[in-house]
Amino acid sequence: MSAEIIELLKNDDEYYGGVGRQYLSNSDVGSLLTNPKEFGVQRSDSSVFAVGRLFHQLFLEPEKAAAVKHVDASTRATKIYKDFLAEQTKEIVLLTKEVYMVKKWVDAMSMNLDFFDIINEDGVTYEQPAIGEIGGQMWKCKADIITNTHLYDLKTTGDIEKFRYNFFKYNYDSQAYIYSTLLGKPMVFLVIDKKTLMMGKYTVSASTLEGGAAKVSRAIDVYQKFFGDNPTTDIGQFYFDQEI
Repeated sequence: MSAEIIELLKNDDEYYGGVGRQYLSNSDVGSLLTNPKEFGVQRSDSSVFAVGRLFHQLFLEPEKAAAVKHVDASTRATKIYKDFLAEQTKEIVLLTKEVYMVKKWVDAMSMNLDFFDIINEDGVTYEQPAIGEIGGQMWKCKADIITNTHLYDLKTTGDIEKFRYNFFKYNYDSQAYIYSTLLGKPMVFLVIDKKTLMMGKYTVSASTLEGGAAKVSRAIDVYQKFFGDNPTTDIGQFYFDQEI
């Protein structure tokens, strides 16, 4: 059964909106820890998501990137954009200038020999889902890149000098813990600054992984309290109770 589910989860529609909804994921950690009332609420597509999707697809799924439609409009407020969007079956469409921008990031990262070798290593696997139990709950993940020795995740940032600090804000530590636990390999983040095109390779330390594990544990406690098989409290009663 798990092999069949893994095969289903390779499809993004199933991963995000189908069978994948029965599993917890790292995105749930964020909502459970910061706003549990948003847990399970599906987010609308946005330009941020669309740009990030194309960034990954150009590296890992070029056939999908080639099929991405875009329109040569200055903004999404223009009639050109609105008319084009009306012809599509999507919530949002990329602007041509956004596509060029993303391709510039991809070209820059591909020109770095170390990054190129990692992304194109012999025997590499892309976009590989996994499921497994953590803390008594079933979790899912989908790794960007799996090599013989490591998991690699592609990220963009608005300021690479702040990436080390934003790493924890965006719960990349819990992501590393979940992915490493389910796939059994250490995780490394390959990052490019969207403005300067500076790049960084960030290896996750043991202490960061421990912090990620603690976040996941707290998220599981919140999930079990409000949403688990035997919830003890109505989500409407949630509030933060902290000492400052």
